[in-house]
Amino acid sequence: MSKKSVFCYNFRNSAANASGLVGVFQPIRLPHPSAFSLEFLKFRDASLARVLIAYLISAVLGWLSAVLFYRGRRALIVLPLFDVLQSFPAFSALPLAVIFWGRSNFTIIVFLVIAIIWPIFFSIISSLKLIRRDWEEAVEMSGLSGIRYLTHFLIPVSAPGLVTGSIIGLGEGWEALVATEIIVSPHRGLGEFFGAFAHDPVITGFGVLGVLLLIFSINKLIWLPLLERGHRMMEE
Repeated sequence: MSKKSVFCYNFRNSAANASGLVGVFQPIRLPHPSAFSLEFLKFRDASLARVLIAYLISAVLGWLSAVLFYRGRRALIVLPLFDVLQSFPAFSALPLAVIFWGRSNFTIIVFLVIAIIWPIFFSIISSLKLIRRDWEEAVEMSGLSGIRYLTHFLIPVSAPGLVTGSIIGLGEGWEALVATEIIVSPHRGLGEFFGAFAHDPVITGFGVLGVLLLIFSINKLIWLPLLERGHRMMEE
């Protein structure tokens, strides 16, 4: 057999093998973004609203509690108690909460507050415990009180802890959100989105990327600048 015949024979065999592989490995067809982007945005916005409400409640309650209990006899009693409460597995009570409050936004927001508030509270406590004695003496000498004491001392000192706790708390909040929405099954939300498209790994993957991009954007555009500003306020 000549070299030309051998080459043609090998080429035909390679082509036949390639055509056989095409039948085995089907190409992955990616859906057009418009096929799910609008639906994803609706589900995302519903979850984002729940997280925002829960965060605002957690930030206010966490800050007030930290300011009240960060020192003195109250701290000796309350801080160990809160430390025990934060270790309580809140999800174990979720089925009971669904029975009492139903499959509602209220149930989801309550459990989001439980997930978000503890990092905020303990981060602010850590910031307040860094207050030096000379700072307190300067405050006493300057006669700061009332609103001026709040705006010129407490808020600047606690700002880094609030921002750091918010970053950590919202991270835990997003994780708790999806799990809680899957269990509670409210109308719309990321939990419903991932449950509805669990059979489609491509859309699920795009959904995960969308959530990660949202969290990254919030941290980059909001929390990191606020963290830098908080440190500057504390130094000033």
